Amino acid sequence: MTTNQSSKVLHISLWIAQVLLALLFGFAGIMKTTSPLEDLAQKGMTFVNDYGIGLVRFIGISELLGAIGLILPSALRIKPVFTPLAALGIAIIMVLATIYHLMHGEPFAGSLAFLAISLFVAWGRLMKAPITAK
Repeated sequence: MTTNQSSKVLHISLWIAQVLLALLFGFAGIMKTTSPLEDLAQKGMTFVNDYGIGLVRFIGISELLGAIGLILPSALRIKPVFTPLAALGIAIIMVLATIYHLMHGEPFAGSLAFLAISLFVAWGRLMKAPITAK
């Protein structure tokens, strides 16, 4: 594989990761900002029982902004540096989620997987395949 081909594969892989994370965090953010806490708790989000509505809504808004930041700046090529910053923000959310799950004896493999994907996007868009602004 030539350097140009491997660069193209990386670029496509990054877009796939960005879209995957944006869909996941977009849906999660919408749920956390619009659903009653009781509904979220029934869907397995046990942390809502430990924290108030303000923190749950803040997390939801953060996830929504992260989802938007993963796609729009790069797709529109307007301030595309915001894409790796959004990925780093999602990585922070996933570090905190992993810590929470560990402290409560809950499964945390999903959080680690999304942490790895978000760090891949941040690394790729900052170092290996940055998107240039218009």
